[in-house]
Parts: sequence; C-alpha cells; structure tokens
Amino acid sequence: MLTACGSSGPPTLNWYVNPDGVDTLTSLAEQCSTADYDIDIQLLPSGATDQRTQLARRLAAEDSSTDLMSLDPVFVPEFANAGWLLPFEGEAADAVTDGILAGPLDTVMWEDQVFAAPQWANTQVVWFRKSLAEAADLTMDDTVTWDQIIEAAADNDGTVGIQANRYEAYVVLINAMILGAGGDIVSDTEAGKEAQVDIDSEAGRKAAAIIQKLADSDAAQSDLTVSNEGTSLGQMYPDGGAGEFMTNWTFVYKNYQDLVESGDLTKDDLDDLGWARYPRTVADQPSAPPVGGIDIAVGAFTENPDFALEAAQCVTTSKAQEALARDEGLMPARGEVYDSPELSEYPEGLLDLWQTSLDEGGARPKSAYYALISGAVQSVWHSPTSVSPDSTPEDSAEFLREVLDGKALL
Repeated sequence: MLTACGSSGPPTLNWYVNPDGVDTLTSLAEQCSTADYDIDIQLLPSGATDQRTQLARRLAAEDSSTDLMSLDPVFVPEFANAGWLLPFEGEAADAVTDGILAGPLDTVMWEDQVFAAPQWANTQVVWFRKSLAEAADLTMDDTVTWDQIIEAAADNDGTVGIQANRYEAYVVLINAMILGAGGDIVSDTEAGKEAQVDIDSEAGRKAAAIIQKLADSDAAQSDLTVSNEGTSLGQMYPDGGAGEFMTNWTFVYKNYQDLVESGDLTKDDLDDLGWARYPRTVADQPSAPPVGGIDIAVGAFTENPDFALEAAQCVTTSKAQEALARDEGLMPARGEVYDSPELSEYPEGLLDLWQTSLDEGGARPKSAYYALISGAVQSVWHSPTSVSPDSTPEDSAEFLREVLDGKALL
C-alpha cells in the first residue's frame, strides 16, 4: 500500500532562471531532460538583487527543491562560502571549465574549487551612432575616454547613456571606472569582513569626477537618476536627434537588429550603429570592461545531486551556449563558440571585441560579502547628481567600513 500511494515517474529538477532568454532556456530544459529526470523551469525576479534574495531565503532554509539555479557571478562566492552550493569535481569540473574565457572562468572559482558552470558571458562596450562620432571628429577605438565621449556628445546635440539607477548595474559602472584607473572598491577579499576598503583613492575620485561631469553636462539624459539597461536604448535613434554614446551589454546589437526586422528601424539606422571597447577612465591606461553573465549552480540540499550536476553540464555545453547566442543575443562563455557558423550574422569585429573584453575585463569584487559591499556603494553614490570627487569616495569608504564591521545597517 505504501508503494501504491507513493509518487511514480522520474524526479523533477527545479531550475530557477533569470528572465533572460527564457524561450531558449525552456528548450534547453526539455532537451536535457532524460528518462531519469525532468527539468522544470522556475522564473526568478528580473533584478539581480531580488534574484539573490529569493534564492538565499530558500537555501538558508535548506530547501531540497532548489536543484539548479542561474546565478549572477557576483553571488557565487557568497553562496559557496555559506555551504549552499555543491562543488563540481573531477570530470564534471573539467567539463564545465574546458575552453572557458578567462573572465567567466574566474567567476565560478572559490577557494580553488569549481562551484558553478558558466552558461553565458556578458560584457559591455560603448555603442554609438557613427554619424555622431563623425560630427564630433572623434576616433572611436580602444583609446577613447569617458571625458572624450561626454564632451563629444554635449558639443554635438547627443547624449551619453549609462545605468545609474540605484541597483546593481550602477555598481558595475562605478567598479569598471575605478578598475580602469588602476584602483579597487575593496581588496584582500579573502579576509571576508576584514577586507581592505580602497574606494577612497585617486581611482575612486577619478570615477566620481566622470559621473559628476556627465550629470552636470548637456549630454546627460533626462532620466539619468533612474536609468537602466533598457531606458537608454531608445536614445540611440531619437526623432530628429543626433543619438548617443551608450555603455551597455552584448544584447544591444540583436535588440536593434530585431527592430529592423519588425520595421521599427531601417537598415540605414542599423548601419549607423558603431561599437568600441569600453571607454578609458584615464587616457594612459586600458579600460577594464565589466564582466557579467550567468553561471549555473547546484543547490547543496537537492535530493538528486548526481542528476543535478549532470543537468548543469548539459545546459552549459557549447551547443547550448551557441543557441543562447544565436537566438537570444546572450554571448558564450566558451571561446570556441565564437567561431560557430551560427553566429555569422554578427558583424565582423564585434565578436572579437566581446572576446577580448571578456579576457581582459574586470570583475566586481569577489567576496562572500559582496551583497553588503554593493549595497553600501549604491547607498552613497546614488543619486549620480550628488556625486562629488571631493566627498563621495571618502564617505562611501567610511560607510562601507562601518557596514562590514557591523556598526551600520544598509
């Protein structure tokens, strides 16, 4: 009677995914389901911070139904350090790290172990209207600086698009600017809460000066203080306007390409779209393009660990990454996929730029306490209209130190 009343059929693995590329992720879940298990998609909130909160609550409660999860790379150290993730070992570790580009590979490592499988990688470039750059007589190559694009936009009726709302992408911007000037937000992150706070530095002041310059400039967009990845997309092709210089992720090209196919943009509009390496913070030092993406981790409390580790490998293969790039504009973490004929629709040079940016870019602080670090920086550096090189880096260093020491709350 106990057998008759029990569940039948293969177990279901719950895969919590962020809302990017859901159609392809659903297809991957179907393809990677086997006679031994089914993979079922569960949607997480759209924001990285909200995604972390929901997953952390489940895992802190030792939820056995959290089998697979899509993690923003910055949360891998925290979750691994808390004992919430299963490590990939032996052949499984080799399978998910073979051929991975340097930037994404670093995101899945914690204390010399592999705790996640890179599924897709993200980086930022500066997107721009070629006609705007030409009007400004500005050469858009890997030496272009933030100061140059702000001045070029302001002098030629253009704008500069960034992500400056009070959320994670604003920290991405601040971190990239600081790294580009040779600094760090924090260092010695292996020390946990005792990490060295470095944001009050010449590099921090240079980053603050750039944000202040843009906020005070005619190049600032009207929604600067609440801007995100999507809000500045429409400013590239404003009615009768000159367009913009915009730092944003790899999805941008496919976004505009799809608008041509739908008739909302013309082929001439798309031909006027240019791209270059992320802007330099200082003229004499290469920029540090942001590194992001999604890593697939396995919950430590799953009732089906072997199946979950196998499934994680399946949804991150080269073929899986190829499908995400081709159909969703979510770029591969594995270098060989960039040579796939399936990606031939991307213009010459763009794939190479993304690979270089991922290999030479800079990650956000790799810390088990990253959520505290990010929250503290956001709270002081927002709003961008209040940022000052004379006070913001110093104030944020003091507040971050107090937060890490438990003397202040976010």
